[in-house]
Amino acid sequence: MKKHNIISLLPVVLFAAITSSCITPPPPDKTAVEEIAGSKSSDNLFYWRGPTWNGVLTTKNLPEKWTPGGENHLFSYEIQGGGVPVIAGDRLYHFGYYGVGPELQEAIICMHPVTGKIIWEKRYSDFLSDTVYNRYGIGAPVIDKETGNVYFYTSSGLLLGFDRDGNEIWKHSLMEEFSRLTFPNGRTGGPAIDGDLVIVHGITANWGKSGPARNRFYAFDKRSGELVWYATPGVGPKDSSFSPLHFDNLKDGRRVFYTGTGCGNIVCVDARTGQSLWRYQMSYGGVNSGVVLHGQDTLVAIHGKENVDKTSIGRMISLKKPQSIPDGAELPMVLNDKQVNWKQDYEAFTSTPCIVGDRVYQTVKTGELLCIDVATGKTVWKLKLGHDQLHASPLYADGKIYVGMHTSEFYIIKPEADKGIILNKVKLEGAILAQPSAAQGRVYIQTKKKLYAFGSKKAPSPWTPQTQNEDAGSGAPASIQVVPAEFAIIPGQKLKFKAYFLDKTGRRIGPAENLMWEKYIPPTAKVKVKVDATLGQDGTLTASKNAKLSAGAIRASKGNIAGITRGRVLPNLPYSEDFEGFELTQTNTDGDKFSYPPLPWLGARMRWQVLQQEGTKVIGNTLDRILFQRSMNFLGRPDMKNYIIEADVMTDGNRRVMSTVGLINQRYNISLIGNHQKIEIVSNYDRFKANAPFTIKPKTWYHLKTQVDMNSDGSGTVRAKAWTRGEQEPDKWTIEATHDKLHKNGSPGIFAFSPQSQKRVFIDNLKVIPRK
Repeated sequence: MKKHNIISLLPVVLFAAITSSCITPPPPDKTAVEEIAGSKSSDNLFYWRGPTWNGVLTTKNLPEKWTPGGENHLFSYEIQGGGVPVIAGDRLYHFGYYGVGPELQEAIICMHPVTGKIIWEKRYSDFLSDTVYNRYGIGAPVIDKETGNVYFYTSSGLLLGFDRDGNEIWKHSLMEEFSRLTFPNGRTGGPAIDGDLVIVHGITANWGKSGPARNRFYAFDKRSGELVWYATPGVGPKDSSFSPLHFDNLKDGRRVFYTGTGCGNIVCVDARTGQSLWRYQMSYGGVNSGVVLHGQDTLVAIHGKENVDKTSIGRMISLKKPQSIPDGAELPMVLNDKQVNWKQDYEAFTSTPCIVGDRVYQTVKTGELLCIDVATGKTVWKLKLGHDQLHASPLYADGKIYVGMHTSEFYIIKPEADKGIILNKVKLEGAILAQPSAAQGRVYIQTKKKLYAFGSKKAPSPWTPQTQNEDAGSGAPASIQVVPAEFAIIPGQKLKFKAYFLDKTGRRIGPAENLMWEKYIPPTAKVKVKVDATLGQDGTLTASKNAKLSAGAIRASKGNIAGITRGRVLPNLPYSEDFEGFELTQTNTDGDKFSYPPLPWLGARMRWQVLQQEGTKVIGNTLDRILFQRSMNFLGRPDMKNYIIEADVMTDGNRRVMSTVGLINQRYNISLIGNHQKIEIVSNYDRFKANAPFTIKPKTWYHLKTQVDMNSDGSGTVRAKAWTRGEQEPDKWTIEATHDKLHKNGSPGIFAFSPQSQKRVFIDNLKVIPRK
C-alpha cells in the first residue's frame, strides 16, 4: 500500500512501561508499543504531555531524591515563566522570558540537557497585548520527530518554526493575520503536532463569517507554514483557554483531537480536516485543563469555573465519547448528560490530570493531590501538598509522580493503592506554574525564577529524526481540501492553490486535478462580494497592480464534491478611505442606517459601522456588545513598516464621560484618551507606555498623525502629533517616545475603547502613506 511520510502518533496509554506494586494496568496496546520502540524515541520528550497525551512518560531510571545543589543536581538556569521543556537527544528546548518592564522579552532557548549550556536562543518582545503582572512564558515548544524542527507560540500570538540549529523556517502573527485576541492572564499554551500539521488555538475575531469572537483552531503545514484548515467548534467565549490537545483514532477511521475551549465546552475536532464533530458544555467559563482518555470509550475532564447546572465552582466529569460519527448527523453534535458516566465536584482551574491504569491523579485548588477511581469518580486517597494550587499539572513517570506547587514546593511521590508516599520535598525559588518534564534519566522543573535540572549526568547522543509513515487515503474521494485555507495577497502578486482529494476519513488520496475553479459567494454571506483578482482554471489567483482592497471565497469542485478557501487582497501603499462610497442599507439597534465596514479589515464587521454624521460618512464603533467595548482592527500585513498612518478622530460624550480613539502603527497604539485628557503611546501597558497632556473635547474632530523611526542599533522613536481639524499642522510632535527594543514591523490599524460601551468614537479620512 502507498505510504505518506508523516507522523503517526497513536493515542493509547503505554501502561507496559509503568511499574507500580499497587496498580495492575491493562495489557499494553501492541501497535503503540511497536510504534514507540520502532522510533527509538521513548527516552525523549517531544510534546509536554507525553507520547500518549495523558501526562504519562515511558522513560526509566528517574531520580526519587533531589536536593538543589546536591550530588545529582545538574544546573539551575535563570529564566522566568511557567514553561515545560521538551527534549530530543542532546537538545533541550524551552519557553520562558527574561527581564522586567520595558526590557521583558519572551524566548525560546535551545540548551544542552545535562550542562544547561545555551546552544541558541531567540527573543521576542510583547506587543499590543493585555498581558499583565509578568504572566509570560506559560506554554511549551513542540518537537517534530520527523524533521527535528521545533515550534513555539508567544503570548502576543507569534507562531514560529525553527530547525534544530535555530534557523527560522516560517512564522505567522496570529494577531495581525487572524485577529487573535489577548487576555490579561497571558495563558498561551503551546502548539501540538499531528502528522504534517502544527495546530494551535485561541480566541479570534477574524473577518466575514469568522468575524464573531470564537475559540478557533488553526492547522499549519509543518514544512511550508501554509494554513491547511481552521475550525470553530464552540459558541461565544466567556474566557480564554490554553487547554492542550489530546489525539485519538475513532473506529470509523477518523483522526480527532479533544480539548477544552473558552466557551466552557469539551470539543472533538477532526484533526485532518478541521471539521467540528461534537461538543459538550461543562462550564460557563473557559476550560483550561486538558482531558485524559481511559480505554476506548471514556474521556475525563475537569474545570474550575461555574457549573452549568448549579452555582458551585469546579467539576470533574467522565464522558462516554462517541466512537464514530453517524452518517447524516448535524455537526457538531451537542452531547448531553446521557453521555456522562459520573460527575464529581473537584475544582482545578488549569491543572491537567494524568491517568495510570484505573487511577486519575489530579491537583486541585485546595492544594491536594487526589487519587481518583476512574470508574466512579470517587476519591481513593488524597495528599495535602500546599494551601492552594493554581496551574501546575502532575507528571507520572517511572512509577513516581512529580509535581510542583504554586507555593514553590516540589514533590516526588510514590502512589500506592491506599495512599501516596512523599519520597522527596524541596522548596524552590519562585512559584511553580509548570508541569515537570523528564527524559534520559533527568527531571526538569521551571519556577517563576529558574529552570532546575537533576538526575543522570550521562551525556546524551544526538537525536536523529526518523520518517513516520501513515497509510494514504483510499476509495472514492469524499471531499476536496484547498490549501491555503485562507490567504492574503497584495496587488501584483500571484498565488497558486494546492488541492487534494480526501477520503471519508480525511486522509489525502492525492493531488486533485481537472477541477473547476470559480469565485464564490456563500449563500449565508452578509456582504456579497468577490475578491478583486483573476482566477485561472489551473488554480492560480492573480491580483493586478491596480487590484482593490477586497475579500471573497474561492471554490474548487469536481462533480458533486468541492473545497472552499477564502482570502483578501490587501492594499499596497498609499491607502486611503473616506467611506463616502458605502451605501447605508442596514439598520442598527438605534434605528440608524449604516453599512458594514470594509470586509478585509480584521474583526471590523462586528465592531464598526459606516454612519452618516454631520452630512458626511464616517466610521463609528458599535456599542451593543460589552465584549467589544475595546476594539483593535488591522488593515494590512504584519511585515509592513516605515509608513505614516493618520486620520480624523472624534469621541462622543460630555466633560465627564468620553472614550478613547487611536491608530496602530508598527505594533504601537497611539491614542487620544478623552477621560484622562492625554495622548498616549503604548505597546503593552506593563511593558512600554508613554503619555503627554492633550486637551480633548467631546464631539470635536482632531487630526492624529503617527510614524515610527528606527535606528541602526535596533532602538527607535515613536512619534505622534494631534491638532484640531481645520487648523494648521503643528511643526512639533505632540509626543515622542524612545524604545530601546523597537518593533521593526507591524500592520497598520485602528483602535477604540468605549468604557462600558457608553460613548461612541468616530474615524474619517484614514490614510496610510509610505515614507521615503
